[in-house]
Amino acid sequence: MAASIYVTSAEGRTGKSAVALGVLDALLADAPRVGVFRPLIRSASERDRVLELLLARATAEVPYEACIGVTYEAAHADPDAAMTSIVTAYQSLKARCDAVVVVGSDFTDVAVPTELSFNASIAANLDVPVLFVMSGRTNDGVEQLGQLPARAPGEIAQIAEIGLQELAHGHATVLAALVNRADPAHLAEIEAAVAARLPEQIPVWAVPEELLLVAPSVAAVVDAVEGTLVRGSGELLAREVRDIVVAGMSMEHVLPRLLEGSAVVIAADRAETLLAVTVAHEAPTFPTIAAVVLNGDFPLTADVERLLDGIDSSLPIIRTSCGTFETARRIMQTRGLLTEESPAKFDTALALFASHVDTALLRERLRLHRGGVRTPVMFAYELFERARSADAHIVLPEGGDDRILRAASTLLARGVVRLTILGVEAEVRQRAGELGLTIDTAEIIDPLTSPLRDTFAAEYAKLRAHKGVTLEHARDLMADGSYFGTMMVQLGIADGMVSGAANTTAHTIRPSLEFIKTQPGVSVVSSVFFMALADRVLVYGDCAVNPDPTAAQLADIAISSAQTAAQFGVEPRIAMLSYSTGESGSGADVDKVREATALAQAARPDLLIEGPLQYDAASDPTTGASKLPGSEVAGRATVFIFPDLNTGNNTYKAVQRSAGAVAVGPVLQGLRKPVNDLSRGATVDDILNTVAITAVQAGAQREAHGQGDAA
Repeated sequence: MAASIYVTSAEGRTGKSAVALGVLDALLADAPRVGVFRPLIRSASERDRVLELLLARATAEVPYEACIGVTYEAAHADPDAAMTSIVTAYQSLKARCDAVVVVGSDFTDVAVPTELSFNASIAANLDVPVLFVMSGRTNDGVEQLGQLPARAPGEIAQIAEIGLQELAHGHATVLAALVNRADPAHLAEIEAAVAARLPEQIPVWAVPEELLLVAPSVAAVVDAVEGTLVRGSGELLAREVRDIVVAGMSMEHVLPRLLEGSAVVIAADRAETLLAVTVAHEAPTFPTIAAVVLNGDFPLTADVERLLDGIDSSLPIIRTSCGTFETARRIMQTRGLLTEESPAKFDTALALFASHVDTALLRERLRLHRGGVRTPVMFAYELFERARSADAHIVLPEGGDDRILRAASTLLARGVVRLTILGVEAEVRQRAGELGLTIDTAEIIDPLTSPLRDTFAAEYAKLRAHKGVTLEHARDLMADGSYFGTMMVQLGIADGMVSGAANTTAHTIRPSLEFIKTQPGVSVVSSVFFMALADRVLVYGDCAVNPDPTAAQLADIAISSAQTAAQFGVEPRIAMLSYSTGESGSGADVDKVREATALAQAARPDLLIEGPLQYDAASDPTTGASKLPGSEVAGRATVFIFPDLNTGNNTYKAVQRSAGAVAVGPVLQGLRKPVNDLSRGATVDDILNTVAITAVQAGAQREAHGQGDAA
């Protein structure tokens, strides 16, 4: 039976879509198929923005058309018939989901009789408990870049009391109350004031105002001023405008007034100001601005155009025919919207909800119970939660790669890890600013100039003295990000390293093999892929490192893979794969697997290890019971050990492509400290997953080390 929650408010501009996004993300921890339902939409001909935003995150494979009820027009025309249609549509959707986030109307005057009452009636008819959202901002002023004055705790409490009465009158059950966009300085007072007006069992949470979420994008500013992008990168139109600077004074007075993330309004005939602002944007000593808006119909001269060509800035320059006052007015009245095109807003909304709402209590009150299903999204959710708990410090050597910067911004926004990024600090931070990314809390180190370079060189020369490595050669190597980052891990300055987006696998791993070395009792470094299928997660090893392992190495890989699986919540049942099952086959290849199985069983009798097994006998219960009756692994394997790299690499790619599995990896295992490699074609999501995995590995090793010390 589907469990659902109805997110509604008593007024507009509450940030309800951001709250719904946080609720949806929380439910992903328990429910494999989370859907979204909008009982009321503005138009049948135009797609609903909020619904599309949430559907991009939802996991139930349901088309847009199945996630809507009726239009506002239909609700006005015949409320009773509209309610029947809403209930019918919801019941159909619910049958296809494990949980549903129902997002109430947007306060465009439904008037039957009031909008909150109508939402209460919908919730009651759907038998869905309500998360009541209130705004911590006044709703009667003019927004300035999305900003409004804060409400006092007592005023919010009064809204809560009236809203709860209206919901109760409509026979809706209130699950919890949430004050969004609350004054950050008075969160506790707001929660206490609201709680005092509500029944004791209803939890109350306050989520603070975050200017980033209400700030408009540069693209929105372009639309507001009816402008045209004449210079700069279209990629940077997604950046948020946090302030406005009207550059009506002379150049020397404009420069000290530039603000980070601001839109700078310049009359089109003030070429000297335009050039100065553009150069300032590129200079590491000045703030990075979001955009320049040129107002007026004055064309730039050829020489000015030539100078701008020479600067070659990616700063968006927008031209509008509006005058200075009108341009500034339109920009100030532009409101930011939460969209997929703004990953910074997306990440911030999720982080704010997760840090200020007791999602465990929310899920408990919804009485969601996890079954045996484990989807890719659930795996990812658990992965990031475990990474966050590990509180690991990860080094990323490839600070010149935009993918690394985008991933770093997301990781920091969600509080997943602490980060050190290697690169020239001014260049790294400048590029991050241009991309609209926030990496302020990341440490930036330039291996070429860092005082740690000499310390690392001395340590490397000592560790590799038997290979004839001189101090001078060691110092040269420590200028390389892979060597520098690996030495940070070796000396405990960082907990782990992730590289390979720009470097080869060999370049990434070589330093680890030289001085981090393998764990005690482990003879070989190997890898696994987590194969997230539609309903479960399997572990494949080794698919990336060892071309033709010996029987002893294969046994090591099996044991290491079992440990990795357990670290990430996969109960290890290990299948040693070959072309025959049990005693039915013979030959050198199957004999190697048979020997490896015996070695692994002898080394770890506590593990469930079976082999040789064919893949179908390992994975399919019926086939497993037929080919190897009585086996605890056959038909139920979760860890699949391939006999060689050729088989493993091809199999994981075949499953990935043909079954639509999400392949997370390769995850290196067997090293004393975690270092992981990326594909040079890695996406931002790949980087996020790999960093999170590295953090979990670091946490597990830290815990094991602590237990060892205690013993």
